[in-house]
Amino acid sequence: MDALARGLLEKLLTSGNRSAAGVRSRQPSLTASQLGAYRALPSFQKKRACEDTLLAARSVGAIEIIRDRDNPEDGFIERINLADVGALARFLGEIPLADQVAAADDALSGLTAAYPVVTDILQRWSQTGKVRGLGPRSLADWRDSAAVIDFARSRMEGGAISLPIREASAALFRDSKRIERLAAPVDVLLSGAIDSPPRPQREVWQEIGLFREEQPVLLAGKVVVVRERVTALLDAPYAAFPAATILQLATMPQMVLSIENLTTFHSEAKRRCDDSLLLLYTGGMPSPAWRAMYRRLLRSLPGILPVHHWGDVDEGGFRIASALAAEALNVGHQLRPWSMHPDDVPEDQRRDAADYTIERMQRFARQAGWETLADAIGQARFTVEQESL
Repeated sequence: MDALARGLLEKLLTSGNRSAAGVRSRQPSLTASQLGAYRALPSFQKKRACEDTLLAARSVGAIEIIRDRDNPEDGFIERINLADVGALARFLGEIPLADQVAAADDALSGLTAAYPVVTDILQRWSQTGKVRGLGPRSLADWRDSAAVIDFARSRMEGGAISLPIREASAALFRDSKRIERLAAPVDVLLSGAIDSPPRPQREVWQEIGLFREEQPVLLAGKVVVVRERVTALLDAPYAAFPAATILQLATMPQMVLSIENLTTFHSEAKRRCDDSLLLLYTGGMPSPAWRAMYRRLLRSLPGILPVHHWGDVDEGGFRIASALAAEALNVGHQLRPWSMHPDDVPEDQRRDAADYTIERMQRFARQAGWETLADAIGQARFTVEQESL
């Protein structure tokens, strides 16, 4: 098959798929301007090779060819109209998009109960779009991603809260690097939204207890922490320990404040390390091991002690807050927001947000029990990163 002709026909197939999906209203065709490369071929032989492929596509009913009016038999091709998208796909050895989406629906429909976002993925594909660069040919990636999450969550339920990612990958797929190639679809399934901003891979794996190099927990404040082997005052400006070794507090802080971002944590640790409070860096969405440590620390404190969270005023920030609020409530504490109200944000730091983003921010704020803040988010309609504050 001539390479130039194939490229032209593939472009026509893309237009045909968009038309079949209702995304494009015009008749799929290649006009004279789009056929410029064909008209510029330097020799009769190359022109003939290109035309032979196009004529073969016409012979199977895939396209209609319109030549120069003055020479309708041998003149240059002026226009190519799509006649049958299915016939063209078969001629090119491709599967029509509608058939790909139907196959994807059959293959992934069983995941929609656990992962409702799959419905949105299928809808996006049916409109010729992609999710994180992945189209309906990526079925195996989405099935494997769901398997990874289910595997990690089943281990958490059994009490195992962390595992090296390559060990998990070898156990699941007999390929120690397979999971690392699934960061994008795993992130989408975890976030539950096809348009959520991509997170760093480390944060994606951290959320479900997988790691390449296990990260210590960063703590700051003038408090005494009970660990497996040592009970001591935290170093200044901060200290770092494995989550599993942190057991409880031996002194009573005036408040507990979890912080989403590293820059903000370091700044606050230097400023407040001599204050009677406990600062905790979550590292984005905290890992299962971090969350277990968080419950142990809060369980050692009275329910009336103030517990706050300071995160980004965006979808990810409120999703993290909702997760922490559930952990706090589990041990008798009410999580409260810290500097996350729209009124706390200078106007020059605000970024307009889409309706979809605002709706998800409000949903997570309400899940955290922050009804008044959710209403304020709906009125303000912007996002901001914590570091800007």
